[in-house]
Amino acid sequence: MRQSLKKTVLVFAAVFLAAIGSDSFAAIKKEPAGKKSMTVTATAYNSVKGQTDDDPWVAAWNNRLRPGDKIIAVSRDLEKHGLTNGAKVRIEGLPGTFTVRDRMNKRFKNRIDVWMEKDVRKARQWGKKKLKIIWHHDK
Repeated sequence: MRQSLKKTVLVFAAVFLAAIGSDSFAAIKKEPAGKKSMTVTATAYNSVKGQTDDDPWVAAWNNRLRPGDKIIAVSRDLEKHGLTNGAKVRIEGLPGTFTVRDRMNKRFKNRIDVWMEKDVRKARQWGKKKLKIIWHHDK
């Protein structure tokens, strides 16, 4: 009886590990080379007085924001992962590609801010969400 139990446990463990391992390897293979992804807190901001510095149309790296641009600001801790000025980012649930052009106050961590021009109502309706972002990373 004891041998039978050991054999059953070993077979179960092998099947379980094979199932987990194959899923993990499949997920890694599906990820294109040079791409990174992570889940972040996503909020929104506007080019209006009180939400920006002196000129609400100039971002942190002196980029001029223009209506129609798809822009995000990133928390500074994300910069070490390649999310710096000019990085291209896809955001789960949003169409198109966004460009990192702004950075957030250093008190924020693991966060992006989606630029919604001057539409404060739209930004408030957006609220705060957890979303997956995907970007190309050369390192």
